[in-house]
Amino acid sequence: MSGAGRSFSAGGDVKTMGQAGPVQVYEHIGKLNELILSMKATEKPIIAAVHGFAAGAGFNLALACDLIVAAEDGKFALSFSQVGLISDGGGSYLLPRLIGPHLAKQFFYTAEPIPAERLYQLGVINYLVPLEKLQEETTKLALKLAHGPGKAFGKQKKLIDQSFTATLEDILEQERLVQTLMVQTADHQEGIAAFKEKRKPLFTGK
Repeated sequence: MSGAGRSFSAGGDVKTMGQAGPVQVYEHIGKLNELILSMKATEKPIIAAVHGFAAGAGFNLALACDLIVAAEDGKFALSFSQVGLISDGGGSYLLPRLIGPHLAKQFFYTAEPIPAERLYQLGVINYLVPLEKLQEETTKLALKLAHGPGKAFGKQKKLIDQSFTATLEDILEQERLVQTLMVQTADHQEGIAAFKEKRKPLFTGK
């Protein structure tokens, strides 16, 4: 996922705010919620490539991705409070789980621009790269994942996301059940064969 133009996403258009009624706002955010939920439900890794500003719901869309690659000059902001709004797009759920409630509240209350470097240090951003290499590095990462064991990636994504609301006992049992299925996959057999033959595995996602 990436943005066109000078920024990943500048957030909502303040010039048009106030023109939509409550019903329109409710429906608009409902569509945004469907997008976020579909991103989390898909059993494929989603990468955000962020340049320029990622503000408001744009910030939260990046958080909903599985990995974030950001340009070194990138800036993020939860700018909702500047226009008297709350965070939408899942920010109230996603960000506190990454950095804790105190910092999440600080970033919301102050709406201060957050340099990509700081979020990288906090573990929100996975890779920090020069702007001119953003597309190259993101593509390289995407290709690496595309040639990996897709089924295993998908199951692992779901287990990690579920771990925030499940008990340790639940996750242990899910790991046992899923692993029982994974040992029957073609990718597992290919991984074993590649190891024995001292070559790179050729996964097919099956």
